[in-house]
Amino acid sequence: MNSLNVGIIGCGNISGIYLQNIPAYRGLTLRACADMRPEVAQAQASRHGIEALTVDELLARDDIDLVVNLTVPAAHFGVSLAALTAGKHVFSEKPLAVDFEQGRRLVDEAEARGLHLGCAPDTFLGAGGRLARNLVDEGKIGHILSGTAFLMSHGMEHWHPDPEFFFKPGGGPILDMAPYYLSALVNLIGPVQRVLAMSSIGYPERIVTSESPRKGQRIAVETPTHVMSLLEFASGAQVTFCMSWDVWKHSHPAIEIYGSEGSLRVPDPNFFGGHVEITERSGDWRAVDSSEMPLGSPNWRSPNWAPEIPNKANYRALGLADLASAVLNGTPHRSSGRLGLHVLEVMHSILEGAATGQPRAITTTLERPAVLEDADAAILWKGLPETASAA
Repeated sequence: MNSLNVGIIGCGNISGIYLQNIPAYRGLTLRACADMRPEVAQAQASRHGIEALTVDELLARDDIDLVVNLTVPAAHFGVSLAALTAGKHVFSEKPLAVDFEQGRRLVDEAEARGLHLGCAPDTFLGAGGRLARNLVDEGKIGHILSGTAFLMSHGMEHWHPDPEFFFKPGGGPILDMAPYYLSALVNLIGPVQRVLAMSSIGYPERIVTSESPRKGQRIAVETPTHVMSLLEFASGAQVTFCMSWDVWKHSHPAIEIYGSEGSLRVPDPNFFGGHVEITERSGDWRAVDSSEMPLGSPNWRSPNWAPEIPNKANYRALGLADLASAVLNGTPHRSSGRLGLHVLEVMHSILEGAATGQPRAITTTLERPAVLEDADAAILWKGLPETASAA
């Protein structure tokens, strides 16, 4: 076997980039998709030349080796467990599960069955994340002492066609967006060992303003939308961590790392490329571009950007290729379920610590993910067909 046959469950907003990118990776063959709404699955299947199946049909297929779980967070556990029980490898969108104990069960189930369980985000494996990791590992900023991480916007209701789940239990900026930042930080610094936090709900109600059938509808907010935390890493580094959907505008960089010999700015961890900025001691910031590195060049355009001009590196499904290579070639599995479980525990500890006002110790631990060398990243990506859209 030189490829894993892939089936996608969940054909919503995020599925498009996976369906586009999967054929561009070695070790993956896109076969089928399924959704609880048959017409949505059929539309995506027709667009990408694959089969549309029911969820049960997809799980029963002997020719599906790897299930990609792109359902809403509340369904992640049930779908992933069903796929593992059916003998499939699984890659899940973040978070691994809504409940930490459910996430632990998924990891245990996969390991008991000898299956690979992967979890988004895989963005830290992109060129920007790899470049930052290389600079840290080369000692360019010395020993990491502290840092900051900020995700601040005014939420999802202005662009997402059906944003209600973002503001309900299992949603919020921590469970939705913190995985990108936490995975990037663990990749650079190592595991978290303790958190302190506080939280609030800035707006008790949200009004959908996206151009969609739900435009004008009101959503009652039932989960914290502004969370401040202090993360203590096993290395001793301390990082100020803020995730908020209550901010109209700000000027904080996504991630800054402060070392004994200099400082480092990490590009947006929601994407795969970008500039890394570095300064030695009190010197000027110096930008290092990752766009010439494998999986770093812009290949996707943001909404409202100039047509046909990509401005973001969006190589989602890299984690699937990483998993497939681990299965087929015995290479390290980097965006693993173990990493997803650690991130899930940190997120729940932040929310629980904010609710109780007490610090929380982290019980899971792991080594930093193995480095993905540029040559190995280049091997994984074979490129998009000429007919593929950049949107």
